[in-house]
Amino acid sequence: MLLGVLLLILYLLSTLCAALTGNGAAAGAAVTEGAGQAVRFCLELTGAICLWSGVMELLERAGAAEVLSRLLRPLLGRLFPRSSSNREVLSALSENVSANLLGLGNAATPAGIRAARGMARLAGAGDELCLLVVINTASIQLLPTTIASVRSAAGASAAFDILPAVWLSSLLSVCAGLSAAALLRRLWPCGG
Repeated sequence: MLLGVLLLILYLLSTLCAALTGNGAAAGAAVTEGAGQAVRFCLELTGAICLWSGVMELLERAGAAEVLSRLLRPLLGRLFPRSSSNREVLSALSENVSANLLGLGNAATPAGIRAARGMARLAGAGDELCLLVVINTASIQLLPTTIASVRSAAGASAAFDILPAVWLSSLLSVCAGLSAAALLRRLWPCGG
C-alpha cells in the first residue's frame, strides 16, 4: 500500500512539473512510448523464460538434472546435515540448487519452497533454513539464462558474454553468504 501511495505521489508530481514547464505533450508521449516498450520487453522476456523452462524440462526428462542433483548431494549433505537425513528434503534441495546453477530461478522456486517446508518440519533445522535462504539469495549460476534473456531483449548482440563476471560475482556472493551465515550461526543460532 505504501508503495502504491508513493507511486501515486510521484506520478502526480511529475504531471504537475510537466504542466508547469510546458512539457505536457512530451511527457504524455514518453508515457505512451514507455508503456509500449514495457509490453514488448515483457513479451520478449516471457518467451525467453518459456524457452529456458523448456530446456530445464528437457534436462529433467533426459536425466541430466538428476545427475547434477546426485553430484550435489554430498556437498549439500555437508552444508545441511540435519536436513539431508530426510530424502525428500535433500531431493528438493538438490533440485533447487541445480536449477539455480542453470540460472532458472523461476524453476528453482518451487523446489526451494518444498525444501524450506520440509526443513521447517524437521526439529533443529532452523540454522539450515537460514542457510538455504542465504544460498538462494546469493544464487550461484553457471548459466545466467534469465539475465541473458533480459540482455537479449534489450538488444545485446552477445547476451552470454557476461559469463566470467557472473561466475566471479556468483562465487564471491555465495562465499560471502556462507561465511556470514557460519559467523552468525556461532553468534546467534536460530534454531540449531
